[in-house]
Amino acid sequence: MKKAVLGIALCGFAGSALAQEAALEPPTSTRQFDIEVGIGGSLQSRYPGSDEYLFSPFPIFSVGRFYVPGLGQVLDGRRKNGIFFFPSLDFHGERKASDDKDLTGTRDVDWAFEAGLGAGYRTEHWRAFVEIRQGFNGHTGQVGQLGADAILYPTDKLEFNIGPRLGFGFGDYMDTYYGVTDAESAASGGRLRQYDPDSGFTSVGLAARASYSLNDKTRLHLAAGYDRLIGDAANSPIADVGSKDQFRISTGISYRFSFDLFD
Repeated sequence: MKKAVLGIALCGFAGSALAQEAALEPPTSTRQFDIEVGIGGSLQSRYPGSDEYLFSPFPIFSVGRFYVPGLGQVLDGRRKNGIFFFPSLDFHGERKASDDKDLTGTRDVDWAFEAGLGAGYRTEHWRAFVEIRQGFNGHTGQVGQLGADAILYPTDKLEFNIGPRLGFGFGDYMDTYYGVTDAESAASGGRLRQYDPDSGFTSVGLAARASYSLNDKTRLHLAAGYDRLIGDAANSPIADVGSKDQFRISTGISYRFSFDLFD
């Protein structure tokens, strides 16, 4: 399964949590909009439970300042304490039995787009959040995660985040990526046993990210993470022939554009 990742707001950089709060921008900006865009690449498992890895590019996009006529500057780009909300998006490429001998006998899974919402609370030095997404096309289940981060500023130009993650999945998401039907089991020659997973927690892990400001406009990003499959995801025959340990590493560069749209 080829997997592309949409990086939004950088906090969930190349992970399953792809968005958090707005990017942290210099407080001296007076423009109505600060938009950060860039490009990155990620090395991660080919599909959930796989022991093979695939490198793929992904876009980076974040919003530091945002203006709404009638409401004014709803995001001002400064570090603040309090509640925050963010969009959460993910994209899974199609998974084909021909991609991996471990998938022999399984049906092909079409690409899936996931869209949802997250919310959390932050201070200058820590944050906690939860996010959930609805799947479309390749699966129609729900997926998300709980997370928390320590936020460190070793230098004026460097921000470092690290913290635990707890993933979960419901309904058709579990059936699609971890289930095995009777027909698939028979087509695999019995290598994959029939399996009908229940909804619940799917993984526990750790994620870290560092962002370094080359100047006021350009930032470099490096992220890494590890997840251990748990529960019905770990008990899946897909994970048995693949791996319960899932690693990822990502890097990218972004550039900030500042502009006004309204008088």
